[in-house]
Amino acid sequence: MIAWILVGGRLEVTPALKGLPRPDLVVAADGGARHAAALGAEVDVWVGDFDSSAGLTLDAPREVHPTAKDETDAELAVRIARERGAAELVFVGAFGGRFDHTAALMLGGVRLARGGVRVTLSSGDEWAWPLLPGAPVNLDLPASLTLSVIACTGLRGLSLDGVRWPLSGADVPLGSGWTVSNETLGGAVSAQVDAGHALVTLLTPA
Repeated sequence: MIAWILVGGRLEVTPALKGLPRPDLVVAADGGARHAAALGAEVDVWVGDFDSSAGLTLDAPREVHPTAKDETDAELAVRIARERGAAELVFVGAFGGRFDHTAALMLGGVRLARGGVRVTLSSGDEWAWPLLPGAPVNLDLPASLTLSVIACTGLRGLSLDGVRWPLSGADVPLGSGWTVSNETLGGAVSAQVDAGHALVTLLTPA
C-alpha cells in the first residue's frame, strides 16, 4: 500500500510529481493539507495540533493532538499510515520552510527505510531517497539533472553509475561534499553502498 504524507513545506506541481503512482491512502499533517487541492488528492485523515492550518477547511476526518507532544505532526501522520498497512510512504511538500522540520523529516526517512519502509521525499522539484546497505536506489532519469549523495554517516563502498562522475567502492566521510552536485547522463542511474546511511537527492525542472 502506498500512502502520501502531506507535510508543510513548499510544493511545485511538476511533471515528475504528476507521474507518481496514485496513493491508496492520503494523510495530511496539519498545514500540509494545503497541498491536497493542487495534487487533486482526497485526504483520508487530517492529523496534528492544527497550529499551522489557520483558515484552512477540509472535508476529512480530523485527529487532534496537543501542541505539547513528543512527535511532530509528520510523525503522527506516519504512525497512522503504518497502522493502516502502508509499506511505501511518499512525503509531499518535504522541502522548504523550517529547516529543523526538513532535517528531521529526511533523517526520519532514513530511519523508516532501515525498518523496511520504502520512502520518497519530494517537493516536486526536489527529491530524496534513503540509501542503505542492501537497498540500492535505482532511477530512470533524463540527462543534465543535479544528483547528490548526502552521507548521513560515513559510507563504505559507495558505487554510483549513470552519472557524469561515477564511483566504484568509494569510502565517503560523514557530510562530505565530494558526492554533491553530480549530473545525470540520461537513462538508468543506480546507487548502492556496502555500509552506512545516505540520501540520494535530485533537482528536477519546475
